[in-house]
Amino acid sequence: MKKKILASLLCVAMAATMVVGCGSDDGAKTDAPADTPTDDAADEPADEPADTPTDDAADEPTDDAAKDGGYHFEIIVKSYQSSYWQAAVKGVEQAAEELGVVANCTGPNAESDIADQVNMLNNAINADGVDGIGLAACDQSACLDALQTAMDKGIPVVCFDSGIPDAPEGSVLSTVATDNYGAGATAAENLYAGLKDKIAGASAPVRIGEVNQEATSESIINRGLGFIDKFAELAKADGKTVAVIGNDKYVNDAKAETVAEADADIIIEVAVPAQTTVELCATEASAIMNKADVIGMFGSNQVAAEGILTANETINKLGTDPETSILAAGFDAGSVIKGAITGGTMYGAVTQSPLAMGITTVQTLYAIANGESVDDIPTEGYWYNADNMNDDSIAPNLYD
Repeated sequence: MKKKILASLLCVAMAATMVVGCGSDDGAKTDAPADTPTDDAADEPADEPADTPTDDAADEPTDDAAKDGGYHFEIIVKSYQSSYWQAAVKGVEQAAEELGVVANCTGPNAESDIADQVNMLNNAINADGVDGIGLAACDQSACLDALQTAMDKGIPVVCFDSGIPDAPEGSVLSTVATDNYGAGATAAENLYAGLKDKIAGASAPVRIGEVNQEATSESIINRGLGFIDKFAELAKADGKTVAVIGNDKYVNDAKAETVAEADADIIIEVAVPAQTTVELCATEASAIMNKADVIGMFGSNQVAAEGILTANETINKLGTDPETSILAAGFDAGSVIKGAITGGTMYGAVTQSPLAMGITTVQTLYAIANGESVDDIPTEGYWYNADNMNDDSIAPNLYD
């Protein structure tokens, strides 16, 4: 029964994504993806965001669906003022309309506003008539007490985009998220392929920069680690040694076989800004890109990728020819990243589908409310570049 329900959910989500036009294993994903849900995080404001929520936004539903006996769900995203999460909100709204339920969306202004998101979660738990909560947690540990309270009250929670590995047992019934570790590996495979000859011919150590907007959420951490581990694995297969330096979280948690920096053929330098903003990510990126031995960069979400592009505005070192420029790989979409790939500044990026992720989250909550059994729903990330970004099965996932 469980498999049948999950298959139905995924099929509906994929079909809805293709209609609206709004995703990884360890192998490089360059084929056209099915429009599966999920990502990630971006803090740059969208052009026309919906009204900014307040901490007491989780009020009683007034929609006719609720009055008629429909369900009331509270959906809490990571950053309400971002194009990525506004795309997810559109998916939530679409599914709510199709299913005849109320889905109230809230979220902090920035992903670093962890306390604000926890307050919103508590407000949702304490609101009247809540049948379920969808949560994209900014921090893996900050919501644990609230999740216990939700479970004590009998309110089911579905996590999306980021899981919460240490959540109280039974408090999270399903996680709808990209295989973030695999998606980071996909970025590494494609960037390594572009740099392979450059690395092979290098007579001195070379450097790869990685900018992660933070080191607290499951999604960003796993993407960053997936990139490090896969890049090091590929380098080792080619007889090269790797050192990982920089942010302690990523240095200590990487599974890759590494050596001391002085003994390395390739240095992977990981930077994390004090806050999750494009400007601070740009500062970190600039510090790495100004080093003479840098040949590649990776930004593990929209904010980090746009930070690399912002840094390049003054440095002007990015391009698609590894012999004359630094190759940069990004994550997610948005007009800035898409324009940089089209214009030859960014080498490529990994895409997700935030709209389909929002759809699937509501559908999963609906199934739970109907007494159905659900499980985790992993989704994939796919590499796109100037050659395939206009393909029919890629383009719908590249939000502006």
